[in-house]
Amino acid sequence: MAWTNGEGAAPAAAWSGAHGGPQGLPAQGTGWQAPSGIEQQLYDAKLRGDWGAYFDVLARSYLYFAESRAWVDAHPGRVHFSPYWDPRLQARCLALYTEGMLPAPDGGDLVFHSDPLEWFAETWHEGRGQWMAINPGSPCEAYFPTASENRALWLRHTAPVVGSPDRERALRGLSVGGPLQGAVAFGLACGAHLMVNNRQLWNSLAFHGMGYAAEQRSLSRWWGITDRAGWLDAQNRLLRADMVSAVWECALSIRRSLALDFAGPVEVDHWKQVAARTIRRNAEARAAAVRISPEGVTQAEPVDEADVAAEIAGVQRLIGRIARYEARFRADGLLAEGRFVRTVEAWDFGRASCMARWGVAARFCTLDEAEHAVVQAGRAVAANYRSWEDFSAAFILGRCLHFDEEDFGSWYEDMVTVHRILTTDPASPWLNIPWR
Repeated sequence: MAWTNGEGAAPAAAWSGAHGGPQGLPAQGTGWQAPSGIEQQLYDAKLRGDWGAYFDVLARSYLYFAESRAWVDAHPGRVHFSPYWDPRLQARCLALYTEGMLPAPDGGDLVFHSDPLEWFAETWHEGRGQWMAINPGSPCEAYFPTASENRALWLRHTAPVVGSPDRERALRGLSVGGPLQGAVAFGLACGAHLMVNNRQLWNSLAFHGMGYAAEQRSLSRWWGITDRAGWLDAQNRLLRADMVSAVWECALSIRRSLALDFAGPVEVDHWKQVAARTIRRNAEARAAAVRISPEGVTQAEPVDEADVAAEIAGVQRLIGRIARYEARFRADGLLAEGRFVRTVEAWDFGRASCMARWGVAARFCTLDEAEHAVVQAGRAVAANYRSWEDFSAAFILGRCLHFDEEDFGSWYEDMVTVHRILTTDPASPWLNIPWR
């Protein structure tokens, strides 16, 4: 029923119900297509009988197990294991799945929790089962005993990848179960910055992320979203580009107008001077305006020179920051010479694409609602930008203005890496989906 893999573990590998050994495996070319690269690598390692390589793949992946949504909601911060009895092994097994093998989220009670292999190796106990079942029922399935000596060998495979940058940042996508062309794929590709940065499947609409409870915690921590109403408000605001700073957009719109008027590059000093005149003119217009109060028609307050001076100074500092970021973008290949960012609404549209998937994972929306939002995000991007590179520079500038404080630290460097992946990897959606 099992064979030694040379690593001291004795997995009972199987396919289509045959648990007797390698002879039960399907030959290559039988028509099975792995949903993602992870499952394909597991399948190839299994065909070779290379269980060391199989564990190397697991060590670079997150493993998911099913939980009851009602139980998780009633016991926040805890996890619940439900091993099953396998009559062929005459033992209890815990089913663990790689991301590409997960079912689409629905309105039912089934949700998932995820952790890396080292977590299972360090925390496993008898109550979780005597066997670890990887992707049971699929061509890449395998079963491994869970005694302490076996788990020590799992850890040997996880040690080289714990904290490795390769585990954090890579292009991953679904070959089966995720769109590769069309309006939905285009909209999903608009969220690729964050998906690649988080090493998540760029074209997964039926998204599980890091698991149900983890995605809810993430939305609460980063967005203050704790329920469907909060998610819906954030999703709609992002699709309207209502979260991007109005000050950023005002500064960029001034330069955009100057570039159209003068049909060429805009000097930073000129940009600052025109911004100052615009702010002062707007302040004077507000002061000259009249409003109707309950007591009758009244004139607005006179211009406060100190407030106007402070606003001008703030916008001119912002202009300096934008100009310095763009200079760095050009040096790092994010912007071509002579190009500039027209609007940073991309920062909202890209996050809107991701927010739709986060809503699915946290069960705050349906798949149909997420698909509609993703398509809307794609349409907004196509209407406002001229290419994937144009969109990318705008998204990254928005992210840097929001987080980086001109440190050019990880908030910036991570995006440079992601941009290069998305503009050079042959499998990138940006190289395979035409600009609309």
